[in-house]
Amino acid sequence: MSDPTESTIHARYPEHLRQQVDAYLDALWFDAGDAGEVADAHGTEGLVEAMRYSLLAGGKRIRPVLALATAESLGRDPAEIMPSAAAIELVHTYSLIHDDLPAMDDDDLRRGMPTCHTVYGDDVAILAGDALFAEAVRLVCEHQPGGPEVKVGILRELSTATGVTGMVGGQFLDLTGAGGRGADALTAMHALKTGRLMAVSVHIALVLAPPPAAQDRIYRAFASELGLLFQIVDDILDVDGSEEVLGKAVGADERMGKVTYTSLHGMDRARALAAESHARAMALLGDLPGPVDDLAAITDAAFARQR
Repeated sequence: MSDPTESTIHARYPEHLRQQVDAYLDALWFDAGDAGEVADAHGTEGLVEAMRYSLLAGGKRIRPVLALATAESLGRDPAEIMPSAAAIELVHTYSLIHDDLPAMDDDDLRRGMPTCHTVYGDDVAILAGDALFAEAVRLVCEHQPGGPEVKVGILRELSTATGVTGMVGGQFLDLTGAGGRGADALTAMHALKTGRLMAVSVHIALVLAPPPAAQDRIYRAFASELGLLFQIVDDILDVDGSEEVLGKAVGADERMGKVTYTSLHGMDRARALAAESHARAMALLGDLPGPVDDLAAITDAAFARQR
C-alpha cells in the first residue's frame, strides 16, 4: 500500500445527487396535511421564512448526498432514502443556526450570507432551529418508505446521533474545553460533535437496506473515518482557509481559545493526519462489493476542501 500521506483526488463530486437534494429541500414549506392545522398555524410564516433562509443557503449537501450514495452502493434507488436524507440536512441546518448564536460561536456569516440570528434576531433563530429539528422527525414519520420498522430504526439512529451521545453532547464538551485534555480527548469530542451526524448519513441507508454483517462493519468504519477526516480539514481551513471561499469567518477557533487538530499537532502534522484518514477511508471503500464511485467522490471532496 502507498504512503497514506500521498492521497490523491480521483473522483468528481456527485452533483446529480446534490441537485436532487436541493430540489427536494426547495419544495419543503412545512405545511401540515390537515386543513385545520394549516389554519391554526396562520401567522407563523415569518418562522418558516427564517427556516428556509438557512436551509436553502446552499452548500455541497454532503450529509444527504452521502445517504443517497450509500443507498446507491447497496443497490437501492437513492430516492428511497431521500426523506430521511433531507431530515439530516434539516438537523444539520438547525445545528448551524444554533452554533452561530452569540451564546455559542457568535458568527455573523454562514455560506457567504448573514447568519440567521443576524437577519431575524436571536429569538427567531432559536425557534427556527427548534422547528427544523421537529420537522425533520415529521419528515421521516410521514414520508420515509419502508414501513414502521424502517422509520423507527432511522429515527433511533438520528436521535442517537444528535443527542447527549452525539452532536449536542459533543458541542457541550467543546464549550467546556474537554478537547484540551489531549489528542484522545480531542478525537473523542469531535467523534460526537461532527462525526456522529456525518456517520448517521451512512447508518440510515443501512437501516433501509441491511447488508451482511461484515459489510455493515465496513460501512460503519468508513462513516467514522469520514467524520474524522471532515473535522481535521475543518480545523485546517479555520487557520488556512479563505473567508471569501468558505463564506464564513476564519480564525474563530484561535480567537475563542479552542484546542484543534492544528493547534495541538501543528499545520503540517494536521495535513498528514487528514491524508492518512483519507487513505483509510478509501481503503475501506475498496473492500465493499457495490458501486462506491459516488462514496469515493464524497470522500475526495471532503479531503480536497483544504486545497
